[in-house]
Amino acid sequence: MTTAFERVQTARHPERPYAMDLFSSVFTDFIEVHGDRRYADDPAMVVGFARLDGREVCVIGQQKGRDINERRHRNFAMSKPEGYRKALRVMRMAEKFGRPIITIIDTPGAYPGIDAEERGQAEAIAFNLREMASLKVPVIVVVLGEGGSGGALAIGIGDRVLMMENAVYSVITPEGCAAILWKDAGRAPDAAEGLKLTASSLKEFDIIDEIVPEPEPWKMPVEDDKASQAAFEKVADTLKRRLIATLDELSAKDPKTLVTDRYKKFRKMGEWI
Repeated sequence: MTTAFERVQTARHPERPYAMDLFSSVFTDFIEVHGDRRYADDPAMVVGFARLDGREVCVIGQQKGRDINERRHRNFAMSKPEGYRKALRVMRMAEKFGRPIITIIDTPGAYPGIDAEERGQAEAIAFNLREMASLKVPVIVVVLGEGGSGGALAIGIGDRVLMMENAVYSVITPEGCAAILWKDAGRAPDAAEGLKLTASSLKEFDIIDEIVPEPEPWKMPVEDDKASQAAFEKVADTLKRRLIATLDELSAKDPKTLVTDRYKKFRKMGEWI
């Protein structure tokens, strides 16, 4: 049996697919859009337009980077305010032209640096939450690897939330939780169990809508590794089919119903006692 912390380690594996891997395997004709039109471009947040089985969609994803230079360039997928504002700018474009939105979550959290705070990190995240709740086009969220705190939730308000089997989604990292509760980050495995951050737990709590199965830990194929290539293609195809089916279902709803149902979906989360 796989433990919760083992799922965390799998979700963080450097050979797991990232958002841009999906943009080239699940989608076609991806065209990237840069800049938030207020401050700068944020490479940690990759946004643009693509096609899903011939249908034009808006795609947004958090990108970690493969090697040390790209990781530094992408800031380890920890977006700054301009990243969230860029994502929202493209979402509004998608809404204007009637394009469904698909977001790919994979971040340890929003960037906590002083410069990000000075430019309104918390405000940018909160503003996205409010605006995404009222978008009049279908919004599908995919938790691909790590889903960390508000950094993930800022692109996580959707009509349907799909989660990869070995992904995690939590308000805090296990290490951070253990450091707060027990003053010992070494107790991260205990914290991971308590946080209920795995796909199966979150499905049970109705935080997510669907688990996308991974027959084995999903990793990028290495050169001449036919088995890895086959596994990647199989899971990518499964995800693509689920996205198409979900999009077909949501597209049948009128905009008012989409917004109403999305509001109800998130309002019912949690337990009131």
